[in-house]
Amino acid sequence: MRHFAEAQRLWQAYVPANGPAETVQGELLRCVEKLRDEAQRNGNVNWGAGHSEMACFVRDTLVESGLFGADARREIQSDAAQLLDVEHPATSDEPYDRLTDRIVEWSRAQPGPP
Repeated sequence: MRHFAEAQRLWQAYVPANGPAETVQGELLRCVEKLRDEAQRNGNVNWGAGHSEMACFVRDTLVESGLFGADARREIQSDAAQLLDVEHPATSDEPYDRLTDRIVEWSRAQPGPP
């Protein structure tokens, strides 16, 4: 992960101990980590509609932001597709780390917590 320290700072500032975040930044980070946990710890056995919604929320927020070029958008879509492949859990850190880096980059472009 290229932006680990900044992602950690955003997590501490915007992700609550329980429940959804009040900011988009916090919710994006929370979703990626919930998806990582479900795949790596549970092999997606507890996967439900909420997990699909989280993956789509992350993908759509980043892709539709207009911030990223074509290559970055393709990478975001590919990483999200890996997370959405319920039958083949993404157990490596790479897609989650890349999405987290993109969330940090997206967050930098925001005027403040939306």
